[in-house]
Amino acid sequence: MIAIGVPAEKDDEPRIGVTPETVKKLVKAGAAVTIRTGAGLRSHFSDPEYAAAGAKIANSDAEAVGDADIVLTVRRPDPAIVKAMKTGASLIGMLDPFSDTDGLDALAKTGVKLFAMELMPRITRAQVMDVLSSQSNLAGYKAVIDAAAVFERALPMMMTAAGTVPAARVFVMGVGVAGLQAIATARRLGAIVTATDVRPAVKEQVASLGAKFIAVEDEEFKQAETSAGYAKEMSEAYKKKQAELIAEHVKNQDIIITTALIPGRPAPKLLSKAMIESMRPGSVIVDLAVERGGNAELAEPGETVEHNGVRILGKLNLAGSLPVNASSLYARNLQAFVESLIDKQTKNLAINFDDELVKGTLIAKDGAIVNTAIAERLGKGGDATASAKSANGNGKPAATKAPAKRQPKGSKSGGTP
Repeated sequence: MIAIGVPAEKDDEPRIGVTPETVKKLVKAGAAVTIRTGAGLRSHFSDPEYAAAGAKIANSDAEAVGDADIVLTVRRPDPAIVKAMKTGASLIGMLDPFSDTDGLDALAKTGVKLFAMELMPRITRAQVMDVLSSQSNLAGYKAVIDAAAVFERALPMMMTAAGTVPAARVFVMGVGVAGLQAIATARRLGAIVTATDVRPAVKEQVASLGAKFIAVEDEEFKQAETSAGYAKEMSEAYKKKQAELIAEHVKNQDIIITTALIPGRPAPKLLSKAMIESMRPGSVIVDLAVERGGNAELAEPGETVEHNGVRILGKLNLAGSLPVNASSLYARNLQAFVESLIDKQTKNLAINFDDELVKGTLIAKDGAIVNTAIAERLGKGGDATASAKSANGNGKPAATKAPAKRQPKGSKSGGTP
């Protein structure tokens, strides 16, 4: 029988990697699930609910993970938790693989296999495992709700005997899963919505949601998408033309939601200080990329910055501020991936290292980093890079390998789902 352990998350993370619903399904698939007492409380899942679903309740993180073959987390756990795991066990979670690579290397040296769910290949059979999409969808919704809460004006147009209340103007920058949900939410609230992205494929999706697409649509724009569906790095000439167009558009916007990210790189700067200063007092910016440096020049992680009357919200972990929904979706993502690692006949753990889902997400095995991109960041040419090439089946970084395309519900923005 496969043992699955779930420790508590850190104080700043309210989500959890399993819910009573997914515990039932994992037990049915042949697993024994142990969860740290109180680990689900911030997502409003109680110990009795987990116990009723078939989970064992442990008194400590070490007890929860000590005998586990698989440990499920939301964020990268403390090293003490990983050290408490068995050598050769698997840690699966959103491990933030391109940040603190030295810390990641230290975890790899414990002998635990590390799987980063953010690197899940974007192919049809992996849609149910796509944590970036499930969490970004909620973040896009919450960004609009938070903006509306501090805007201090109504979003929809209202016709009254005393006069007309004009509709608010909302501009979404980056049209991936988060951006599409932000557009849909703002439209449902009655705002006039525009959106921009460097990928031509999203123009039709923007229009289908009732928003207007804003971009310099030249020849470079028509070629601005990679085979994997991500935004390409644009030329300086294009960036200048686009910036001029956006700068003029920004002046008349009431709320701006920025979502643009490129995997493994700092967030691109989309809103300069001058653009922000051109906005009317009382306007609101929500920067969903603030954890990676931000799309807005004045954004600060975890802070609300006010500049010339414009408020810039740099809230962290917006999906986590809806912990019940976020945990439910994330837990289903993990459950689907774990079930793909289980032999349906014997109900034993059977990780197929040739499977593209495993190749894409595996970043450490047998005490070494096996993802080429991460190994190169660590400056480990020789053995680490060779191991990475072997594990991935080629010399390409698992994070940037171009998988077969799928047709998701929402397209990918410049790195942000």
